[in-house]
Amino acid sequence: MKCLTITAHTDDQQDLTNALNTMKQAQGFSISHIEGHGIELEQDAFLSARDKVVGSAPRVRADIILQDSDVDAVLDALRSTVNDGGYYWVTAVEQEGHLS
Repeated sequence: MKCLTITAHTDDQQDLTNALNTMKQAQGFSISHIEGHGIELEQDAFLSARDKVVGSAPRVRADIILQDSDVDAVLDALRSTVNDGGYYWVTAVEQEGHLS
């Protein structure tokens, strides 16, 4: 199993959520609101004047647990969904399950 983590601008949240809701590979996911900091902020066309002064960009983070074989297909489908390009990483999941 893998955890696909995606960060994208908050403007992409609804499209990202809609896309994940239609994918059979994504049985569930979590969305969190975060602030992005990095050198790419200077080139971010979505930043407001406030964001430039504060030095961070409003972003969302999606965490999706997937079968190893589904990661590439989900990434390919999401590439056309996230307008600002977003950023992603994939990590191994050693265990997963419900606490109850």
